[in-house]
Amino acid sequence: MVARVATVAFLGLEARAVEVQVQVSPGLPRFNVVGLADKAVTESRERVRGALSAIGLALPPKHIAVNLSPADLPKEGSHYDLPIALGLLGAMGVIDAETLASYVVVGELGLDARVAPTPGVLLAALHASERELGLICPVAQGPEAAWAGSVEVIAAPDLLSLIGHFKGGSPLPTPKPGEATVPAPIADLKQVKGQETAKRALEIAAAGGHNLLFSGPPGAGKSLMAACLPGILPDLTPAEALEVSMVASVAGELNEGRLIRARPFRSPHHSASMAALVGGGLRVRPGEVSLAHLGVLFLDELPEFQRGVLDSLRQPLETGKVTVARANAHVTFPARVQLIAAMNPCRCGHLGDAALACSRAPKCATDYQAKLSGPLLDRIDLHVEVAAVSAADLVLPPPAEGSAEVAARVAEARAIQTDRYAAHGVRTNAEADGTLLDDVATPDDAGRKLLAQAAEAMRLSARGYHRVLRVARTIADLGGAESVGRIHVAEALSYRRRAAVN
Repeated sequence: MVARVATVAFLGLEARAVEVQVQVSPGLPRFNVVGLADKAVTESRERVRGALSAIGLALPPKHIAVNLSPADLPKEGSHYDLPIALGLLGAMGVIDAETLASYVVVGELGLDARVAPTPGVLLAALHASERELGLICPVAQGPEAAWAGSVEVIAAPDLLSLIGHFKGGSPLPTPKPGEATVPAPIADLKQVKGQETAKRALEIAAAGGHNLLFSGPPGAGKSLMAACLPGILPDLTPAEALEVSMVASVAGELNEGRLIRARPFRSPHHSASMAALVGGGLRVRPGEVSLAHLGVLFLDELPEFQRGVLDSLRQPLETGKVTVARANAHVTFPARVQLIAAMNPCRCGHLGDAALACSRAPKCATDYQAKLSGPLLDRIDLHVEVAAVSAADLVLPPPAEGSAEVAARVAEARAIQTDRYAAHGVRTNAEADGTLLDDVATPDDAGRKLLAQAAEAMRLSARGYHRVLRVARTIADLGGAESVGRIHVAEALSYRRRAAVN
């Protein structure tokens, strides 16, 4: 007899159907797992053996063969433990094998038969819903799986409870979706004194989803203003929350089954490797740029990152996705992020202050800034020089306008963009491209003339030219203007000064 149990293999945000086939036949006692399984999957033999022993069951003294079909699809992860164990129980006649055929099963087993959480339960639940099957998963992730909708979810604390459920003695309760919470903002713009130009640029970046680079001396408030950005961004829509939560689920970072409603804010240290930033590793995982999908990726001390690591961001910033290539598979993760970066003008940080600058100035600034490639800088829409905060600014009372007031204007501008791009599959001005960008952002005659002159004088690339158009469209939206005028183009150009390096 062959017992069959459905489970999944994860390739990026795609859940591929996998059938666990368990056969118990006469022969020498052996327990084999085949089907292109990695070490974590082959080790499931010992976890399954220990879990069955913990509930008083012993493996039959026969040949046990477990096939993970399709055999040419790589299988990674510990979530195959529970489907293998249930398939074995079905083959032994402990659980009705036909009943198991109605469920997709994921979960890791402990030696004490407890069912431990595993990454990707939300994706597995959505996959089960599409196939009109139920889902069996760890009890801790029942609230996460319940977000999939009409799918029947059985959330098991341990293997014995699962057997009791199928035997009809003690049915397990149906889990409810976890509450989606929005954390409090990290910082408020009322904490930022002075820096009106930088705060204006931050508002524009938030309104249009644009990339932004702050450059200035230490202590000028660059990191503080970046931390204020989540507080002025609109919350995720339900569809966006599901997208972001799916990435977090695959990474194992979806806490207590709660969907993520606030836009992610990721701030990796400058020692991060390429795999940590863009994804990859021995077992392919999403990197920081994917974990920040539809949110903010903040890179502080930008030139301190390895140059190769920074340049690996060029493609994700342009396409909104990351593809990790392997010999046997290509894994794609979404990466539609808003890059916010901060840097000092030189290693000592005091290039413009003769009293504090080091003896190597200005050569030290040239060497320091040379770590950033021109193509990467060209992908940043807004370049802002942040001046040092004076003592006179620090003694001033907090500004009257904080994050709440700026967030209201940002929400109005985002609502305009939502209506404008509803039929085009685009969310913000930063994503508009091609003829669509020409249709919505072409300036009036005076604006076109100014842009043409500036593009020639600043030697803007085609990418830089179009990014100026996107920023000008956002500035017009913040001002409530239906069309882009010369004043909007002029302000957008003022933020491209550093982008002349191509």
